[in-house]
Amino acid sequence: MTTMTHEPIARAAPGAPRDTAMFREAHEADVAVARQLERNDAAMTRLAEILRRDPPRFVVTCARGSSDHAATYAKYVFETELGFVTASASPSVTAVYEAPQRLEGALYLVISQSGRSPDLVENAERARRAGARVVAFVNAEDSPLAARAEHVVPLAAGPELSVAATKSYICSLSAILHLAARWRDDARLIEALFAAPEAMRASWSYDWSPALAPLAGARNLFVVARGLGLAVAQEAALKLKETCGLHAEAFSAAEVRHGPMTLVGPDFPVLFFAQHDATADGTLALAREFRARGATVWIASGDQELPGALPLADTAHPACTPLVAIRNFYRAANALALARGRNPDLPPHLKKVTETR
Repeated sequence: MTTMTHEPIARAAPGAPRDTAMFREAHEADVAVARQLERNDAAMTRLAEILRRDPPRFVVTCARGSSDHAATYAKYVFETELGFVTASASPSVTAVYEAPQRLEGALYLVISQSGRSPDLVENAERARRAGARVVAFVNAEDSPLAARAEHVVPLAAGPELSVAATKSYICSLSAILHLAARWRDDARLIEALFAAPEAMRASWSYDWSPALAPLAGARNLFVVARGLGLAVAQEAALKLKETCGLHAEAFSAAEVRHGPMTLVGPDFPVLFFAQHDATADGTLALAREFRARGATVWIASGDQELPGALPLADTAHPACTPLVAIRNFYRAANALALARGRNPDLPPHLKKVTETR
């Protein structure tokens, strides 16, 4: 990833969807994931052996922005596949409040594209001093964060010029799943992950843009998923705000029932993400309920027969579905941003590297 900051020097949207860096970089994600898996496999296997030999007491994630959505994915992956309680650290607790944390025996995962946010660097340093094993998932291997980690997992996404992160986010998901699969020593999951780039390539031919065209004039949207898919809902909602200027909120299919669903009525747009696991029935039931109220409902799923389906190629394991789904969403979000007269590569007021303290 480049570490330079991008100031908004022009707001004119490119002339066609494929003219944008966001489109090109999302399109490169399948190649980036395949490259990452091949490059990292031997080192990931060694790290997994260390973790099996000396297992952590618990897992902590530390991240911001899109990387924090990847941390949500890590929570569900590590808890469902490995049984390790995984909690998200607030970087401000250490970097601003300077409150010491009891992290002896923890596995501390810091996820960052640039590896240059001061608060993440400080959290990594203090976590290591507190007795945690610090692993950095980072695209910039020469970054301050990488220098402070005990183990570095390169995202290997390559340079990413659009302010809107795409392939680096997908590479964060694949790296997290790679560690879990090797740690568990699960041959089925490993095989499914190494097959994921092919599913990504197959899904790219499914262009969701025409289906989502009604959002060109929308002002509000819910994005709903559950479990392994929640990280995709969070990321999609952020990208709709960032690139399209569309107020989108992400909810768990369970949590949306606690108040927010009162807003869902005729013509209210709701985008669902579903994967073939234990959450599917409940998520699809909620989609049917919303549709019965007159809401406009889309469902990103491998089941192409569903009403309002945004099709995806099937994956061999539900944990791989988020990688496929978010890549197709990025393609659609890029087109939607252009339809709304915005440049997805240069969202107003944002920089590529956010230096939070």
